[in-house]
Amino acid sequence: MSSRVLTINLPSSVQLEDKDAKMRFACKLYEDGIISTAEAAEMVGISRREFIESMGKFNTSIFPQTIEELESDIRNA
Repeated sequence: MSSRVLTINLPSSVQLEDKDAKMRFACKLYEDGIISTAEAAEMVGISRREFIESMGKFNTSIFPQTIEELESDIRNA
């Protein structure tokens, strides 16, 4: 997967470790059907298994809500 670097300036009041911020962003992209679990894991820098096991901590389900989201995940795998 090719990638690009994105820099985000968070307010100092946001107390998140870098990994947690990446997980939140990756979970949202996955939830919206933009990336697959494999792409999300690579984005965070962890294994796909670890990403899937961690999703619940970020209120994200491994199971897509719609057929369209499932098809998107399959296409992006």
